[in-house]
Amino acid sequence: MFLSDTDIKKAIDNKEVRIDDFDQKRLQVASYDVLLGNKFIITEKHSTPIVDPVKKIFAKTREIIVGDGEEFILHPSETVLGEVADFVGSDDYLIQIGGKSSLARIGLIVHNTAGVINPGHYLNIVLELANMSQIPIVLRPKMQIAQLLFSQLSSKPSKKYEDVGRYAGDNWNNFKVKE
Repeated sequence: MFLSDTDIKKAIDNKEVRIDDFDQKRLQVASYDVLLGNKFIITEKHSTPIVDPVKKIFAKTREIIVGDGEEFILHPSETVLGEVADFVGSDDYLIQIGGKSSLARIGLIVHNTAGVINPGHYLNIVLELANMSQIPIVLRPKMQIAQLLFSQLSSKPSKKYEDVGRYAGDNWNNFKVKE
């Protein structure tokens, strides 16, 4: 069962859901809009001959910080990592991140596969931003980039996320591939 706006607000007030800094204006009927952050990780295509996950050969990457009021241009067929400005999490609810239809219609995908935030995981979500259109898309820090859905669990989890999550305890720096 997904939470309605009333239940999302109640869960925030009861500290069952954490959203720093919660803004009532971004609360939708059954979701909450999150903002794009300032950090992006891009692939160094010119120095990455191949990617072979089985052999643990990954792309060389670098972090770019885009100031408030500045632009990040996402070119056609490119994928970058981008951080959500909002810090979110819950011990009591499963959180799912999804795209906004207005951005999907212009070809922006905000996540390819990693759309679930397990109970007990608190983070600035890392988005897998992809431009599926033929035209560059301008991204700006603090723009509404995605929406969160909150699902009630049928029972308390038997394990804690930090004990079983693959990236448990990780932060933004762990996504940057070391050269």
